[in-house]
Amino acid sequence: MVLLVAAMIGLGFASVPLYRLFCQATGFNGTTMRKAETDVPGAVVGKIVSVRFDGNVSPKLRWRFAPEAETMRVAIGARQMAFFNATNLSDKPVTGTATFNVTPTQAGPYFSKIQCFCFTEQRLEPGATQRMPVVFYVDPKILENPDTRDISEITLSYTFYEAAEQK
Repeated sequence: MVLLVAAMIGLGFASVPLYRLFCQATGFNGTTMRKAETDVPGAVVGKIVSVRFDGNVSPKLRWRFAPEAETMRVAIGARQMAFFNATNLSDKPVTGTATFNVTPTQAGPYFSKIQCFCFTEQRLEPGATQRMPVVFYVDPKILENPDTRDISEITLSYTFYEAAEQK
């Protein structure tokens, strides 16, 4: 019985990282793929989508975090770059980690990030501000799916939390 209880507790702690990995691998629940597996496919002529950016911070993290531009019109298949700014408002160094998602959720599997600050933890010194890029593209395969081909706006949302190592 003790072994069973220990296994259940271990599974409870492992469920969040395992769920995150599952979502990143499958695009489930609007989660974008962890990192683009292929090169940028190239723009589809005449196909434009609006990408809206959203930045949030956990109430426990004393940071200010926001996109430089709230929206961007992008050609489907073309490589794009957007920037976010983070400022440490505390009087001590803080390491943060970002989670992300895409809405509508059906667009998640087609939103590919090539480079992103969310792939690694970010450390900011007291009062420091950092400009953080995300390089992405919307996969042209989005136009082949009847559930996604008419999407005109995609929202990429990030939330920063204090990194687990500091807690």
